[in-house]
Amino acid sequence: MLAGQPIIILRENVERTRGFEAQRSNIMAAKAIAAAVRTTLGPRGMDKMLVSSSGDVVITNDGATILHEMSVQHPGGKLVVEVAEAQDGEVGDGTTTATVLVGSLMEEAERLLAQEVHPTIIANGYQLGMEKALEILDELAITVVFGDRDDLLKIADTAMTGKSIEAVKDKIAGIVVDAVCQVASETGQGTYVVDEDDIKIKTQVGDSMHDANLIRGIVIDKKRVFEQMPTKVTDAKVALLALPLEVTKTQVKSKIKITSSDQMKAFSEQERESLQKLADQIVASGANVVLCQKGIADAVQYYLAKHGIYAVEDVKEEDMKFAAKALCGAIVNKPEELNAATLGHAEAAEEVPDADLTVISGCDNPKAVTILLRGTSQLLLDELERAVYDAARVVQDAIEDGKFVVGGGSVETELQLRIRDYAATVGGRVQLAIEAFANAFEVIPRTLAENSGFDTIDKVVDMRKVHADGAKYAGLNVYNGEVVDMREAGVIEPLRVKTQAIKSATETAMLLVRVDDMMITQAGKPGPQ
Repeated sequence: MLAGQPIIILRENVERTRGFEAQRSNIMAAKAIAAAVRTTLGPRGMDKMLVSSSGDVVITNDGATILHEMSVQHPGGKLVVEVAEAQDGEVGDGTTTATVLVGSLMEEAERLLAQEVHPTIIANGYQLGMEKALEILDELAITVVFGDRDDLLKIADTAMTGKSIEAVKDKIAGIVVDAVCQVASETGQGTYVVDEDDIKIKTQVGDSMHDANLIRGIVIDKKRVFEQMPTKVTDAKVALLALPLEVTKTQVKSKIKITSSDQMKAFSEQERESLQKLADQIVASGANVVLCQKGIADAVQYYLAKHGIYAVEDVKEEDMKFAAKALCGAIVNKPEELNAATLGHAEAAEEVPDADLTVISGCDNPKAVTILLRGTSQLLLDELERAVYDAARVVQDAIEDGKFVVGGGSVETELQLRIRDYAATVGGRVQLAIEAFANAFEVIPRTLAENSGFDTIDKVVDMRKVHADGAKYAGLNVYNGEVVDMREAGVIEPLRVKTQAIKSATETAMLLVRVDDMMITQAGKPGPQ
């Protein structure tokens, strides 16, 4: 008020929350989202059924999928969802871990705020704690070499444990490891890089999950273009054509005036000859399979079928590029450019019965492969696809970084003990924040025990004692409740997954805890200008 006149700073439709209420709002949002996915953590985690407004159903225990489908509205909650999405995008796994960790860090921050510890001190303590945690993680990391198939299988197995596809995880783990190792390329310095786009996952409803297999080639969602063509071609020599195999319209407007039947006949014969010439050039190149990005005219289909050539039309550009990589061939713009160097090679190309699929498999040293998954329902297939994606990404992470850590809550228990020791050397109020950061890690072993039906206090205390005695790889066996060596048990995951989870969770908690004022514009008519 100034001389009795109100001064309007904000619009009428802006809702403002300040001070501890703003902090409390963000803390509650983070805790609520963490609680929503917490029961899905670990091998004995539960699934969530998510039903959209249109009636679409998703059943999953994948943290990123759950949070994406939840349509979170709270601004602080959206930041927590972004943590899961960033985790999924960067490393492909550990989304639930990262989300639960954010909730735990915010819960610890709430306790410190109640003791009147300043948010800046909390953020500073969390930063110091994160740096120490990453340092300890490097010490705990174990080296994995490219050819160590056993460790890679264990990493893939750990990523898929707890999903709805437990019955086939051993077979799928082998398929995933073979796929990633096949497309990995050496950098020349003893390290490897993997392009995740070189592994395509295709799904087919109908058969059992046990029928999943690795295709050293490509699966295209189309069948042969003409019924008279063979359904299977062995020793496939594949022509990859970007041009249409038909008479196309000219670039400029033109008219042809035909005044007699002879002219019409000559015109038709010339068109047929030009189409036959296209087919003859393909036949002369030695190709017996044609993948065409555009359409194939009926006459060309007939000529190709006559020579026993299998052809597919209107293949997507993305599939054409993938096929070129998988078949070690080249996409050409003219049939006359086809030769032995540009043709792709595979053992066989065939049409899958009762499905609009063409499978080209058995390529020599392909640089792109396809994992074909089968299942009795689309819901099951979707979850299987998510599990395979997670497994492929973690194997990729392990191959590229060459390091992994053990699971079962082992790393978190070790971090909690060692960061608490580190906090004692810092002193001051920051020490309280570092201790709170250390305490936040307890949520992982506690949740694993809780989801497995064991007494959380007993198991957490047991793990602390074993780690205090020097067993740094000790973790919780969720099936019998014993504290065992996770390295020997084969419960391992890439270092990158754990590192990313700690970084993204800590940075988000630091960001949220420093917010003391929220101004939210409500939908509706604008206030006075």
